[in-house]
Amino acid sequence: MKVAIQGYEGSFHDIVAREYFGGEIVIVPCDTFKEVAALVERGEVERGVMAIENSIAGSILPNYRLLQNDNLQVAGEAILTIRQNLLTLPGVQLEDIREVHSHHMALMQCDEFLESKRWRLVETEDTALSAKQLAADGDTSRAVVASRLAAELFGLDVKVADIHTIKNNYTRFMILKRHDHTIPPDADKASLYFSARHEQGSLLRVLREMGSNAVNLTKLQSYPIPSEPWHYMFHVDMEFDSVYEWVRVLDRLQEVAQSVHVYGVYKRGREFVG
Repeated sequence: MKVAIQGYEGSFHDIVAREYFGGEIVIVPCDTFKEVAALVERGEVERGVMAIENSIAGSILPNYRLLQNDNLQVAGEAILTIRQNLLTLPGVQLEDIREVHSHHMALMQCDEFLESKRWRLVETEDTALSAKQLAADGDTSRAVVASRLAAELFGLDVKVADIHTIKNNYTRFMILKRHDHTIPPDADKASLYFSARHEQGSLLRVLREMGSNAVNLTKLQSYPIPSEPWHYMFHVDMEFDSVYEWVRVLDRLQEVAQSVHVYGVYKRGREFVG
């Protein structure tokens, strides 16, 4: 199976792909999330992995727009515990380090540890790519912040493990496939967006309809409609015990909302450790 990811081998997207699918897969690295979606849409890969929200940084709003593509479908989700580590070349000591390279988000997540040192911090394109470049350059004065998988792939030492400041740091990933309308028999979660009519009480009517049925609303995210200033769409994640309950809610939503688009109906995700 070919699986497209945003980023490089050793990245957190790579960890999710390996853990979620297991077995023999071919990782197809992509520079952008848009490229991941395009490869899935064209059928050049069977699945794509795309981060959608982080427990600290919040939702990745541009990725919700990618999900609105009619040729894409959410086939599943995965939750990854984010663990950041200080990696060095073998044998390097802390006193040898002069610079630390990594993606700006990784550096920010480790600010408490990094600020206690006198190292120069250098922002880079990707955590795993920083690890790969360190292994290639052989610079003993440099360290990187990246995953344990990156250390294993590129022959680096985990000099200091778990240097992230907030230990409860999770990222949620969507598993993408080409749209085929299939719903797994054990599905218990759905993702969709709706727009409410631009009139008094319309949003409240939609939310009341969801609240009156046997579903658990786990996320409600608003984002603007570019072509209609001050009008908004609303992303919704909901959990349910049976597909019958989901179909009943969907029928009612289509009656009270102006428009409804279902991204996917799937089995709620398991949690993995990065």
